[in-house]
Amino acid sequence: MRSEELGETLLPKRLALPIFASDPLSSVAYATQEILLVLTLGGLAYLHFTPWIAAAVVALMTVVVLSYRQVVHAYPSGGGSYEVASVNLGPSAGLVVAASLLVDYVMTVAVSVASGVDNVISALPSLAEYRVLMALGFVALLTAMNLRGVRESGQAFAAPTYLFIGGVLVMVGTGLLRYLLGDAPVAESAAYGITPQEGDADLAGLALVMLVLRAFSSGCTALTGVEAISNGVPAFRKPKSKNAATTMAAMGIIAITMFVGVTTLAIVAKVHITDDSCRLTGLADCEAYTQRTVIAQLAAAVFGGNDSIGFYFLQAATALVLILAANTAFNGFPLLASILAQHRYLPRQLHNRGDRLAFSNGILALAIVAGLLLWGYKANVTSLIHLYILGVFTSFTLSQSGMVRHWNRELRTETDPALRRRHQLARTINATGACITGLVLVIVLATKFTQGAWLAVLAAVLLWLMMRGIRRHYDHTAAELAVTDPRAEGKMPSRVLAIVLVSTVHKPTLRALAYARAFRPDQLEALTVAVDRESLDHLRKQWEDFEIEVPLKVLESPYREITKPVVEYVRSMRRAGPRDVVAVFIPEYVVGHWWENLLHNQSALWLKSRLLFTPGVMVTSVPWQLTSAAVADHAAARAPGSVRRGEPPNPPEHAAARTEPKGGVRD
Repeated sequence: MRSEELGETLLPKRLALPIFASDPLSSVAYATQEILLVLTLGGLAYLHFTPWIAAAVVALMTVVVLSYRQVVHAYPSGGGSYEVASVNLGPSAGLVVAASLLVDYVMTVAVSVASGVDNVISALPSLAEYRVLMALGFVALLTAMNLRGVRESGQAFAAPTYLFIGGVLVMVGTGLLRYLLGDAPVAESAAYGITPQEGDADLAGLALVMLVLRAFSSGCTALTGVEAISNGVPAFRKPKSKNAATTMAAMGIIAITMFVGVTTLAIVAKVHITDDSCRLTGLADCEAYTQRTVIAQLAAAVFGGNDSIGFYFLQAATALVLILAANTAFNGFPLLASILAQHRYLPRQLHNRGDRLAFSNGILALAIVAGLLLWGYKANVTSLIHLYILGVFTSFTLSQSGMVRHWNRELRTETDPALRRRHQLARTINATGACITGLVLVIVLATKFTQGAWLAVLAAVLLWLMMRGIRRHYDHTAAELAVTDPRAEGKMPSRVLAIVLVSTVHKPTLRALAYARAFRPDQLEALTVAVDRESLDHLRKQWEDFEIEVPLKVLESPYREITKPVVEYVRSMRRAGPRDVVAVFIPEYVVGHWWENLLHNQSALWLKSRLLFTPGVMVTSVPWQLTSAAVADHAAARAPGSVRRGEPPNPPEHAAARTEPKGGVRD
């Protein structure tokens, strides 16, 4: 796609919702499960805390959604939390947000894909041994789809998201209707008891508070990805801010409705789930028993068993949407990385768009890191979840604190009473959001740090330090390259001394000599290193037989080394004439196959790498294309992307036939 076609990739709200909100919508599939998993550490006695924890999660989500609607209107450029924190709290705070979000995006891919694989296994338990392979395959598929472009991935991912929303709402509605009619659905695990984890049988005081807080922090996974819309405002159609805010409101309403419905239905159906199936009492063989997810148990209970059409439909939709939920990160991570690269905090390659106007390098980087996490943790949701949501609450807290400062600044200059009331309401919302999310951040740190969250903290700290280092490098480079005195720095050299490196007389050597002559240097000489006497005598004889007028300089090398004598000779020329420029011409073979590179050009590569560090020395490669290179170049002209590289789509000999008018006469 041409750069001018970027406007055609902008998204309507119906496509933006599944692209940017699939993560918070899909987290409904495991947020309730995470609450139950923590509460059942103490046995069945503590499940009565579930509705209160769910209510706290809903209240928190409402505040966060309202807060980010303010961000969308105030900062529509797409920086989201990073831009808000950077502008209002300073660059260091902005980098904390950026590092946290980048880590969280990676975790979004890992957790979403792992959870999706769990739901596939719930429907087809025989696939359990292929868990990691399936997870990596899904990451590869997501990567390929996103490399095609934002709009294409949105069209492909929209249907599963809407099918999941519809399936969950139908399940919740049917289940609650049955409950009201006196025929409440019963989960397959309802008959099983739960043995408390050792030491958690009779909790009281601080231990009970910590259990409830830990369950709450796990349930807060329902909020992951809420900020993605604020980062993706530039991808919306105009009016961008209004459409993004509307999409965020729709996402919040749908996510809260589904989360409340699933949690209520799980309580009604008496779903019992543990971190270890052998803690379930009443099983004949706990080792061989595979626990189904909460969504799977509810679907079976509502729709009539594990073989019903409704069960398989919802499991398929859930697995798809959980895997596609990673698409939120595949859109958020590359976009944020591009902004950071533009601000010189990440390598500039991450700012570039690929063939399909997608940030290809960012997409590939995310896929590689997430794939390594899935492989290292064996695609286990319970292990990965402890590394999750820490980053998102860091960004929530700092961005809302930044928004409070933003509204304070606006209120100092605003005189319109209506606008002042609107700004004051917005400030109240953001201040409330900052306080609540800050409290949740403390809870998450306290309850998850020792379970593995320390790894996420360490990764964010290292990433923060790395970005600071990259910025320092770019700043130092820019300062060093800045022009301070154009006359002095653009001054012509006193002389140009040209050297052509030779080992024997063949076509590449003669081309390099001719090319060096074309530069009309003040002094030109050929340079060779005497590694063995026989080869040197042969070269001298060739030089005389071909009557080459360029003088041949021979460097002695008693230890058979090539690079060191050449570099020392070139440096001696620079010392003799500091205002001279030394131009070194190196004839090289160009080959068409990767394995041929192993047979040629090793001396040239090493020489170039050493000479490039010598001030005042210009190194020029003079290529000679072998037959294999010409064949490879002809094949590349027909390869995908050749038009983007400026190559003709067809061989040149057909160009006349394509452009000739119908009458057969050309101008």
